[in-house]
Amino acid sequence: MRTIDREELKAKLDHHDHFKLVMTMDDYAYDHMHIPGSLHFGNMGEAVKQLNPNDEIVLYCSTKWCHDSINAGLVLEDNGFRKIYRYVGGLEDWEQAHYPLEGDMVQH
Repeated sequence: MRTIDREELKAKLDHHDHFKLVMTMDDYAYDHMHIPGSLHFGNMGEAVKQLNPNDEIVLYCSTKWCHDSINAGLVLEDNGFRKIYRYVGGLEDWEQAHYPLEGDMVQH
């Protein structure tokens, strides 16, 4: 699984590149805060069924120490997905840059 940094992800979103951005944390975390345009699945089995193995997929979770995105990437790889990237910095890194966020905990 390759990695992607904050500026690369921001550029992909700004240019409306064709890819799937997936937050790998639980429902509670997703409802509270996520990067706009993010997909979320109740579990990785659901993700495998709904995502296309030919799609480019960017996974993220809360911080660089969070392993949810690593584990999700391994599941996808085991199911034939090959264009997988991990946004290592996660929500913490995105928020520090004051980039847009959505959810119940986001102050506008």
